[in-house]
Amino acid sequence: MPKFAANLTMLFNELPFLDRFAAAKNAGFGGVEYLFPYDFEKGVLAEHLQQYGLTQVLHNLPAGNWGAGERGIAILPDRVAEFRDGVGRAIAYAKALGCRQLNCLVGIAPNDADPDSLRAVLIDNLRYAANALAKEQIRLLIEPVNTRDIPGFYLTGTEQAVQIISDVGSENLFIQYDIYHMQIMEGDLAPTMKKHLDRIAHIQLADNPGRGEPGTGEINYPFLFRTLDEIGYRGWIGCEYKPKTTTVEGLGWYAPHSVGA
Repeated sequence: MPKFAANLTMLFNELPFLDRFAAAKNAGFGGVEYLFPYDFEKGVLAEHLQQYGLTQVLHNLPAGNWGAGERGIAILPDRVAEFRDGVGRAIAYAKALGCRQLNCLVGIAPNDADPDSLRAVLIDNLRYAANALAKEQIRLLIEPVNTRDIPGFYLTGTEQAVQIISDVGSENLFIQYDIYHMQIMEGDLAPTMKKHLDRIAHIQLADNPGRGEPGTGEINYPFLFRTLDEIGYRGWIGCEYKPKTTTVEGLGWYAPHSVGA
């Protein structure tokens, strides 16, 4: 049976952020994830996790100026010091929250940048981060993202992510496989997840088109859930979708799968 985590950046967003922990618990979720914890004190977030018996499944490394449109800085040659400072900050939060995996959004490639330089910086930064996280027994993840939602994003496919992992050469670097993004970019979801199961540490879901909850689009989620059970995936599945109405009203898809979540 899959283990589902509520993405509090998107779900229950009719509520103030800190109220979403209770809402996730009341809806039957056993874990939570969200983009960034850094606007809140570590102790406040840890208290909410403990109060509601929730697991902090995932959050991201600092990703630059999100409000200005940045979506990661790991590929940017002039931001290496900032990236590495962010690794330390992310580890401090992860340790306080009991979070065992951190995702790195690698960033949007500048139009005039040298591709070889971007790749070299990314490989060095990921090697640094993977080693730093390994010392704390925290996994580092990278996430391929579709270029329709984020034009110019550098990491766009599963095989590209696999090659980057190989080039980094760390046993502590894994894939965050987002079903929605990969349906747009490459399809062939079930065979791809089966092929790369040993490198997939976390999965996220949303339907397509529209990034709504499962059952609102073209993706056959009952089939994918059965497939993940059959191939032995034991990680969490983060529910990172935009509810069509309210989160609770859109949870009909979830009830058949929520036992033991």
